Amino acid sequence: MLYHLNGELILCDMTLAVIECAGVGYKLFISGNTLGKLADKIGQKVRVFTYMKVSEDAVDLYGFYDEDELEIFKLLISVSGVGAKSAVSILSLLTPARFASAVAAGDARSISQAQGIGAKTAQRIILELKDKLANQSYGGDDGGEIQGSPSVNAGDNLTDAIDTLIVLGYTRREAAAALKGIDASLGLEDIIKAALKKLAGNK
Repeated sequence: MLYHLNGELILCDMTLAVIECAGVGYKLFISGNTLGKLADKIGQKVRVFTYMKVSEDAVDLYGFYDEDELEIFKLLISVSGVGAKSAVSILSLLTPARFASAVAAGDARSISQAQGIGAKTAQRIILELKDKLANQSYGGDDGGEIQGSPSVNAGDNLTDAIDTLIVLGYTRREAAAALKGIDASLGLEDIIKAALKKLAGNK
């Protein structure tokens, strides 16, 4: 079982990354949070924690920038009715710390904002994971513990930027292409402005 990959990041798209290790390119499905951490590291050596999902017709690898996100992913897919894609959707919306805070607070509304997650599923997640997360803490980008932090990280900004561009009439593919190469640490407004400038230049 693979625990992590350590190699050159050769591709990073909105839903997947490819890391080359010893001449082999591994395709990993990633969340918006992990995308935000990897987006500006193309061509660099990175370490990504992994989860291998084996089904009857496929073997898929999921990649996570840190062990906190991997742990939350494993907890989410242990919940009845929550698959890997749904777990990634939640982790594209909420950091591990913010997810744990939402569960602790019984905030089903925040969780249900993830794509494909309804109110009943969000309530089930809270019910099944509240005790498991009760004594856990998850660090933020600054290394400190976050409890219900309202801050928005780079992954959230990129996800929000895609949604905004789609609302403005662009396709998801166009939005993803426009966001490539843009500094993920910028504020949401600056990211959207930069993407719109690139889109305008392509016309």
